[in-house]
Amino acid sequence: MAVPKKKISKSRRDMRRSHLALTAPTWVEDKESGEFRRPHHIDLKTGRYRGRQVFVPKEQPAEESSE
Repeated sequence: MAVPKKKISKSRRDMRRSHLALTAPTWVEDKESGEFRRPHHIDLKTGRYRGRQVFVPKEQPAEESSE
């Protein structure tokens, strides 16, 4: 069985694990619609990406009110 010859310091151990930290997702405000979206992603509400129309978004059905 392999046994470490020397103790790994806390600093070295923590530097090895530094890339494992959790980060919050990045959001940017769309220049045209003002909606928040992920960078380098299509705006799903308008269907636009980098100033051009990529797809036509579906019409959302109106919510039925309880009468």
